[in-house]
Amino acid sequence: MIQDHGSVLGALGLFTVLLGAALPLIDFFIVNVALPTIDHDLAAGPALLELVVAGYGLSYAVLLVLGGRLGDMFGRRRLFLAGMALFGLTSLACGLAPDAWTLVGARVAQGAAAALMLPQVLATIQSATAGQRRAKALSLYGATAGLAMVAGQILGGVLVAADIAGSGWRAIFLVNVPVALAGLVLAVRSVPETRSQRPAPVDVPGTLLLAVALVTLLAPLTEGRAAGWPVWTWISLAAFPVAAFAFHRVERRADRQGRTPLVPPSLLALVSLRRGLALVLPFSIGFGGFMFVIAIALQQGLGMDAIGAGLALVPMAVAFFAASLAGPRLVRRYGSLVVTAGAVLQAVGVALLALAVWGGWPSVGTLDLLPGVALAGLGQGLQLPVIFRIVLSEIPAKRAGVGSGVMVTTQQSALALGVATLGSLFLTLAATAGMRDALVVTLLVQLGVVVLTALLSLRLPRSVT
Repeated sequence: MIQDHGSVLGALGLFTVLLGAALPLIDFFIVNVALPTIDHDLAAGPALLELVVAGYGLSYAVLLVLGGRLGDMFGRRRLFLAGMALFGLTSLACGLAPDAWTLVGARVAQGAAAALMLPQVLATIQSATAGQRRAKALSLYGATAGLAMVAGQILGGVLVAADIAGSGWRAIFLVNVPVALAGLVLAVRSVPETRSQRPAPVDVPGTLLLAVALVTLLAPLTEGRAAGWPVWTWISLAAFPVAAFAFHRVERRADRQGRTPLVPPSLLALVSLRRGLALVLPFSIGFGGFMFVIAIALQQGLGMDAIGAGLALVPMAVAFFAASLAGPRLVRRYGSLVVTAGAVLQAVGVALLALAVWGGWPSVGTLDLLPGVALAGLGQGLQLPVIFRIVLSEIPAKRAGVGSGVMVTTQQSALALGVATLGSLFLTLAATAGMRDALVVTLLVQLGVVVLTALLSLRLPRSVT
């Protein structure tokens, strides 16, 4: 058996696993600007369109921790290769889908493939690097994750507008196929095999209860508005706290009995992980909701086409990338205060966006949005990579798969929750108060979430390793 401490992750291997980290996040956001075109071509309707987004996010979030555990057991490189191959195949299925329900099914399968692949990225970094190499790799992971979330929406707009060979929206999925093939070739050559020295068996009760908890929360919040809040949505929401409590009890009992639960409560005893996750949650809720809402507002409210809606976010991507590059140097000097400063900058950016929308609607252009979008991206770039480093800083290598799975599950669940909550708020208000007021109110709610993130960041360990 190849053990964690015997493997080294080189530059090409790091590039390859970061490519694997970028693909699932790009595909969470790439569909946002393509939804109107998908609706037109497949006559999907609001409920199925939300399932195209939520089906991917649900299966992705539910299976992430299990994916991390399987990597610990069977080898992270092996699971990374399997996930990459399946991601390419399911992307092909999405791109060739003849109707809306087939697309939803393919998106669910694509999310499951992403859940196999993504936990292996952080687990490989944790177990095959050390010291400054690990800190640099984790910073690059955070930068990649944030940039992928913004770039996904930009890339989606470009591909839909390009209409390559008449493919229209299908290109946003088909583009993954050659990328996945290249990733497989690179991974075979450059990614070392690592696994836990004492892999724990799969926690079946914990896995099932976590799945029930996430589905009972996210499914009704995502589909409730479009479906008219039928009885099943309220029953599902009522079942969520029961499922969550049962999951907590089962995991605590397994931990006390010396078994390895899916999410070990002892892992949550790590101060850096616990307080870092407390920031991942509001940050990702705000980010996921903002990206979904802005795509709709720019196209349906301001009449931009897909490429215009995508390109309007280019300043955010550029600013995020610049902040990510400067982040490690700033962290060495100021520690976790960088996160607080980033939250303040993001708050100013969101406030500027709200002012631009309030004063200039419906003639708001890309230049009017630029200051707010750029400042928000700058602030996000100072936060996300540092938060990821803090969350993972104290996790031992033997628990790398479990720890990374917990963090990414929190992030992915929060992204989906942001789409469900802020998206539903925006769409409900847009139908009654109009698009401008709906967008301003949603931005102000997000501003409140950013302020919460800034306050929580003051509780982070000041030193960042």
